[in-house]
Amino acid sequence: MRAVINGITMAYDDHGSGPAVVLIHGFPLCRRMWHPQIQALTGAGFRVIAPDLRGFGESDAPEGPYSMELFADDVVELLDHLGIDGAVVGGMSMGGYVLLNLLERYRQRLRGAVFITTRATADDEAGRTRRLQLAQEVLRLGPQVVADAFRTLLFAESSLAERPKLVAEVSRWMAATDSRGLAGGLLAMRERRDYTPLLGGFAIPALAIGAAEDRAAPPETARAIAAGIAGCRLCIVPEAGHLANLEQPGAFNDCLLEFLKSL
Repeated sequence: MRAVINGITMAYDDHGSGPAVVLIHGFPLCRRMWHPQIQALTGAGFRVIAPDLRGFGESDAPEGPYSMELFADDVVELLDHLGIDGAVVGGMSMGGYVLLNLLERYRQRLRGAVFITTRATADDEAGRTRRLQLAQEVLRLGPQVVADAFRTLLFAESSLAERPKLVAEVSRWMAATDSRGLAGGLLAMRERRDYTPLLGGFAIPALAIGAAEDRAAPPETARAIAAGIAGCRLCIVPEAGHLANLEQPGAFNDCLLEFLKSL
């Protein structure tokens, strides 16, 4: 589906009926990553909205700058467009940074928060330098440089060895992303704030999902979020990397649905 949101055309999926769940993809991905969750959640009586953030998937990729505030504003305007007052929001990796911004600025629109293979901390100086260099490279050389850089980072070793079709599919998503969106996302992540000091003020039902073999956001990052938010549940998906929802969809969906049904 398509809608003009905050000055751009945003692509999104909207399936099922019932309590609304918004799933925000990570970098350098798109809404297609949520297909196993859309099927499971709609079958369990939930309405699932999965947008392509600006610059990614089939949404417009305008010139930057992008920011977590801008991504969050886009999500809220999409909720307005769909007539949804409140939703549980799940964010994976970069989507988790958007979720943190939503919690800071639009808490009243969230019924629950699901942090998926993400972290509350900001980049250190080395990380900021790498983001800037990669943003410059992708604008000069094209999206394949990001696809090559992230291919091994996104998966557990076992997935890389045993799931070649899945790895190839995700690689195609990354390579098809607009260079302006990739650069904009990298620089937005580079400038994001450290939310660790704010976690204790987020009074909301929450779940942190980590993955045992995640090299991009090790399980400790999920544990830190769970420890920081009062009452936050914790689920570590075994035998999975950064893309736990695709690598181990059964175990991932069990964690997510148990939380959603508790609300």
